[in-house]
Amino acid sequence: MKIIYKGNEETGITRIEEPVDGCWINLIDPTTDEIDSIKALGVPADFLTYPLDLDERSRTEKEDDGTILILLRIPFFQGEKLDVPYTSIPLGIILTDKMIITVCKRHNVVLDEMLRTRIRGISTGKRNRMVLRILLLTATQFLAYLREINHNTEIVEDKLQASMKNTEVLELLKYQKSLVYFTTALKANELMMERLQKTPLFHRYPEDEDLLEDVLTENQQAIEMVAISGNILSSMMDAFASIISNNLNVVMKFLASITIVLSIPTIITSFFGMNVTIPYATTNWAYLAIIGIFTFFSVATIIIFIKRDWF
Repeated sequence: MKIIYKGNEETGITRIEEPVDGCWINLIDPTTDEIDSIKALGVPADFLTYPLDLDERSRTEKEDDGTILILLRIPFFQGEKLDVPYTSIPLGIILTDKMIITVCKRHNVVLDEMLRTRIRGISTGKRNRMVLRILLLTATQFLAYLREINHNTEIVEDKLQASMKNTEVLELLKYQKSLVYFTTALKANELMMERLQKTPLFHRYPEDEDLLEDVLTENQQAIEMVAISGNILSSMMDAFASIISNNLNVVMKFLASITIVLSIPTIITSFFGMNVTIPYATTNWAYLAIIGIFTFFSVATIIIFIKRDWF
């Protein structure tokens, strides 16, 4: 899908049909024809295909004609039922001397958020400023998804306290995998942004330099918070694995105690059920005496188990 936008601080962003100078072309899982149409504008083919590979790492490249590719990884929500609910995908930002082009394999929340807020105070003609806004939104969205992960783990934590199955532990493992993907993506983005900081690309205007500093600070905060959440989640999984094992041991101990208590009447009645002489067998209350005997021993056993905390 190819969508072209044009706008400035006063009028906001509007959709246009054909590319013009200072426009923004947004490609989402583009077809071959759409890629060819952008190549006709002088954009290298590799710059358009790199972001479509979901395993591409964050980096920057520059052609002899000045065209720049900024490849970063952005957070992506796949769905709660998948093994990895949250992951990262590559987003390509191509800067030419006339326009900015974004390329991504999936619809993503970062670009959707830019369009939803209409990029207040941003013109599509100010390409460097748009790049910084995308980088800032990326770091912010990592933090937003991290809060969702922390909230979901708290819900699972409440279930785990009384659990005897591995379902909840496996649920936590899914979020731990997501944090690993987040950590890898954020650190790769940090290296890429530090390289950008050393280039003259964003040193033309003081506002761009300040915004780049804010982006680096926000990204570093996201790295630290993801690391903290990952450590907490790892420790939580170890603790709750022990809790599940302990819960199961408590149940087994209770069942074993019940089995012992129930075996006492069985032993006594089995003994008197053999061909043995039963005292006062001719009386009407002989069976009551047998019931009283195994009741006494059963109650005594229960009391002993309770005192020893075996029950």
